[in-house]
Amino acid sequence: MGPRALGVLNTAAMASPRGWQWGEPRAFGRAVKLLQRLEEQCRDPRLVMGPPSLRVLLPRTAQLLREVAKARREAEGDPEGPGGAGDYLVIYLANLEAKGRKVAELLPSRGKKDANEEVFREGSRFRRQLAKLALIFSHMHAELSALFPGGRYCGHLYQLTKGSAHTFWREHCGIRCVLPWAEFQSLLCACHPVEPGPITQALRSTLDLTCSGHVSVFEFDIFTRLFQPWPTLLKNWQLLAVNHPGYMAFLTYDEVQTRLQACRDKPGSYIFRPSCTRLGQWAIGYVSPEGSILQTIPPNKPLFQVLLKGQKDGILLYPDGKNHNPDLTELCQAELHQRIEVSEEQLQLYEAMNSTFELCKICAERDKDVRIEPCGHLLCSHCLATWQQSDSQTCPFCRCQIKGHEAVSICQAQERSVEFRATAEEARDNCHQEAVWNLDPVTPAAPPLPPEDPSPRRPQDNGWLTVAPLTLPRLRAPLPLPKMASVMWEVPTRPQAREGATGWPCVAPDVSKI
Repeated sequence: MGPRALGVLNTAAMASPRGWQWGEPRAFGRAVKLLQRLEEQCRDPRLVMGPPSLRVLLPRTAQLLREVAKARREAEGDPEGPGGAGDYLVIYLANLEAKGRKVAELLPSRGKKDANEEVFREGSRFRRQLAKLALIFSHMHAELSALFPGGRYCGHLYQLTKGSAHTFWREHCGIRCVLPWAEFQSLLCACHPVEPGPITQALRSTLDLTCSGHVSVFEFDIFTRLFQPWPTLLKNWQLLAVNHPGYMAFLTYDEVQTRLQACRDKPGSYIFRPSCTRLGQWAIGYVSPEGSILQTIPPNKPLFQVLLKGQKDGILLYPDGKNHNPDLTELCQAELHQRIEVSEEQLQLYEAMNSTFELCKICAERDKDVRIEPCGHLLCSHCLATWQQSDSQTCPFCRCQIKGHEAVSICQAQERSVEFRATAEEARDNCHQEAVWNLDPVTPAAPPLPPEDPSPRRPQDNGWLTVAPLTLPRLRAPLPLPKMASVMWEVPTRPQAREGATGWPCVAPDVSKI
């Protein structure tokens, strides 16, 4: 019986109070025992590897499975639909057992002297297979933690980081947290067509981090973060993952160091890979001008921008030591800011506080120009940069993890009739610089700016984003500020990343962060 048939059977079972007794306890028990046996086999000191480490992952995964089993037992009899927790766990546990058997075949059995010595040799084929399986176990643990935080299922509530990706998943997949690859492929192709054949297989290997033959909402979130922005998602993927010689899949920190050793005499050589500990971000390894091998995680922004800036700075010149550096400038487009419409109710609320919706509620000095992803809270780019410099990676309002941010502009509800036309000049030459915009004269629908306010008008794109009235946090009212009538509140550039985050060269960070 295939995984899909098992999923249907399990869903039917879990729809009744007898679902838990019918099969899940034994499946959880087998999985935990398997992980315990593998943990014992990993105790040989010659198997110590950099992150991700099976020694660390195996007991953590076993503990999380115990928590999930306990929560499932307490929620016995809750009905579930297709693609829910029951289906997901059938797929997950079957995949865990299959991958666990492969690890067991590579690891030496305790007490046996006829172990395969090749698995202990750095760079051997068996050691490479073990490293790849460790990465898969790392992805599986991260996925289970994201969909079952604290053991309780939240896959139907999972918030994808990128708004467009979240809308796509919920509109096409509903509350399901996992889909068979074939079904997901047909849904994605309706929005982002892809050629059948080898390209489709390559897409599957990139998306399916856990190698289960399915795509979860978590895996899709990671993919869309890596290959942002959404409008050119698969084009970005093809240029960066399929055609780029610097892309490395399923590579660990130690393996990057080893691979770049052959390029020590060629500064500017580099390779990049998805980070295994900060999923959704890239890790770039490169040879510095001094001949050192460094690795860094750039700030959350499209990878092609980072690679082009590195090339411009003379740091990222030779992908995997090759002389040809692919031209990525075709991916450079003027970044269009999202507009946030302010409702009349929100305006009245802030007027009652002698403030404005546009004003950043942290510093009370600058306007909001950044939206935190995925929670959606707004603040100014300066405050966000200062907040993150203090090593705070959670939203200052709701403490949700910050997975990214995007530039926004704010307009008042009565100003929707004001139309702007903006054109980016010479995007090819100005990909790393502030976009230059031209504005045609317009007749504002609201009163003009007062003469004493010299702030220049700033351009934006033609797209509108209508947001429902926000649930505002309880904030202390700022000092009274003069009321100013305005036509548009806008920002010309994306918020600056943390100072020094993209500096070249940089020191090698702690391996646990790569």
